[in-house]
Amino acid sequence: MFRKTLIVYTLILSLTVSCASAKEKAKTPEQVNTYELLNLFGEVMERTKMSYVEEVSDKELIEAAINGMLTSLDPHSSYLNEEDFNYMSEQTKGKFGGLGIEITMDNGLVKIMSPIDDTPAAKAGLKAGDYITDINGETVVGQTLNEVVNKLRGKVGTSVKITVRRVNEKPFTVTLKRAEIKIQSVKSSIKNDDVLYIRISAFNSDVDKAIENAFKNALKKNKNKLSGIVIDVRNNPGGLLDQAVSVSDLFLEQGEIVSTRSRNVEDTVKFSATAGDITNGLPIVVLINEGSASASEILAGALQDHHRAVVIGEKSFGKGSVQTVVPLRNNAAMRLTTARYYTPSGRSIQAKGIEPDIEVKQAKVEEIKSYDWNISEADLKGALKNEQADKKSAAQKKNKDKTTADDDKKDYQLVRALDLVKALYLYGRNDNKNIEPVTKDEATTKTNEAKASKKAAPKRGRK
Repeated sequence: MFRKTLIVYTLILSLTVSCASAKEKAKTPEQVNTYELLNLFGEVMERTKMSYVEEVSDKELIEAAINGMLTSLDPHSSYLNEEDFNYMSEQTKGKFGGLGIEITMDNGLVKIMSPIDDTPAAKAGLKAGDYITDINGETVVGQTLNEVVNKLRGKVGTSVKITVRRVNEKPFTVTLKRAEIKIQSVKSSIKNDDVLYIRISAFNSDVDKAIENAFKNALKKNKNKLSGIVIDVRNNPGGLLDQAVSVSDLFLEQGEIVSTRSRNVEDTVKFSATAGDITNGLPIVVLINEGSASASEILAGALQDHHRAVVIGEKSFGKGSVQTVVPLRNNAAMRLTTARYYTPSGRSIQAKGIEPDIEVKQAKVEEIKSYDWNISEADLKGALKNEQADKKSAAQKKNKDKTTADDDKKDYQLVRALDLVKALYLYGRNDNKNIEPVTKDEATTKTNEAKASKKAAPKRGRK
């Protein structure tokens, strides 16, 4: 009897140990697979070093493997060696060497996101949406984004030949001379007598300060009278997240500007406006096109959702993902997509972009010449003179003709934007919602209040 009981206990113990062993194995299949895969990686690397037709270093193989791992996730994640990391840092400071284009990978092809103003690429007529197929006669198919970037870069003064494909056009080849790219992120001017035009080519450091200064100078130059603002972010590839938030904050009194949502709900971050609209409610029109990406879309989306601006032009690029740059050993870094952007109303920018309130495609407008055959009341014999006509109106007309440059007339989208912002101002005035011209003192007060609020706000991250 004792022997039978002992056998039963032995069998139970054996089964218990077997079950525990099975459970332990069931808990760690991923760990086992990871170790096996790492062994596989080591085996492939060793075999490559021994048998590849040319000698290759451990550093080259490992860096290529890391970059391949990251680039397989999405077009914006990648490994940055020391040279690439330094180059990226130079870009955010607004000065670097190259051709002046922002590129991305699109189904294995190199797509131009946007040419940067006053650079070799812009002067050569390259456009957002163009595809680069060859560099110096060598196809780019099968190459990584970093490899393409390294081939486009080079010493200042040297040349590179690229082949470009454009929708509905024959492929063409253009030779570009590399230059030191110095980005003037913000340019401004007074158009149509009293409209402030602000061109933002990239959201680099201190863009918000440059816009504040542009607004103050415009008030001073125009005797404290402005009827509206046109903000042009066409072909603006983006830049720093904190600058997109700060620029949006300049024109908003309150409310959310943008939120970033990662895989974990608790990591959601919301950026909100602080009190103080430096323009005191002046009408704003934002110009976008397919080259407007990332930070540009944050600005357009925030002002659009808050009904603070009318967005016109063409649908934007649709880069609604957040990249975090993580420094690594040996002065290298990894750029990893960690979240998505959402506008105040909860719209995801990713792969959708910002739809303009009024779609305006670029076009050429020709003036129909009348050859002076038009006849008005003033041309009739014996017509009465207008007793209110004076030299002042003639001077105003002359001044208007001077301020409207020929280049502006060629830019159909800009012409529409200038007309629209003027119409919004006139509508507000005629509808008993007159937006009084902003005085210098009011603008200074608003700016100081906004600055004080921003100093107290938490520091914001970058794209």
